Amino acid sequence: MMISSLSNPSIVAVRKLHQAKERKITQTFLAEGLRVVGQAFDSHADIQQVIYCPDLLVSDYGKSLLAKALTLDIATLEVSQPVFNSFARKDTPQGIAAVIRQRWVSLNEAAPKENELWVGLQAVQNPGNLGTILRTCDAVGASSLILLDDCTDPYDSAAVKASMGSIFTIRLIKSKFVEFQQWAANHPEISIIGASDKGAQDYARAHYHHPSLLLLGSEREGLPPGYLSLCSQIVRIPMEGACDSLNLSVAAGIILYEIYNQHRARRTAQL
Repeated sequence: MMISSLSNPSIVAVRKLHQAKERKITQTFLAEGLRVVGQAFDSHADIQQVIYCPDLLVSDYGKSLLAKALTLDIATLEVSQPVFNSFARKDTPQGIAAVIRQRWVSLNEAAPKENELWVGLQAVQNPGNLGTILRTCDAVGASSLILLDDCTDPYDSAAVKASMGSIFTIRLIKSKFVEFQQWAANHPEISIIGASDKGAQDYARAHYHHPSLLLLGSEREGLPPGYLSLCSQIVRIPMEGACDSLNLSVAAGIILYEIYNQHRARRTAQL
């Protein structure tokens, strides 16, 4: 039966997932749109519920996702267009969303493998930046993203949207400085590269060994001294214009692709 009331308890619960407090309590989040929900299925995410609006869900691919949910006995909610619009965040809603369980890995359970690329973000505040970095991590084949100290929530709707489905493909880890410091000491095989405007090395002239972990600080403050002390090298991105900084996700993308290209060149040379 179609839900058409905005005050329906199930719909109220869905809307609450836009709040960080509710996501933390329930350990779930809301994913919206064909690409993100489709990636959730492809990645075997723990989908709790699929919400759909027949008037908006017009593509064959979207209908196939709904059929898959029914085949897998996933709970579904049919809602009217005004109800769907009440929790949708896309400019042009595509008529499908899903409530999905969050997936976290303990840092102590995660050990770097020989050729892996990791990323660490310290106190990053902008969920759009975080989601974009997740997307870049996926593009360069990074395996894990460590969120250090008081990072923004990767399951925020803006982060999920910006990740374009990569929220399901990258291993997510939360940690604090002391735990991360001990983990780094326990895994000397991983090369930690700090990104800072005070870095001594041009990022394009540095040599990146693997496994590698690129460490970036907050948009405003950058990496604190304690984290910089853990880095085997600190790199900077040279700039010549009047601007003295880059958007964090742009800076991450520039350095990650340099690391990726060096790793790829070495793999090619070994063939």
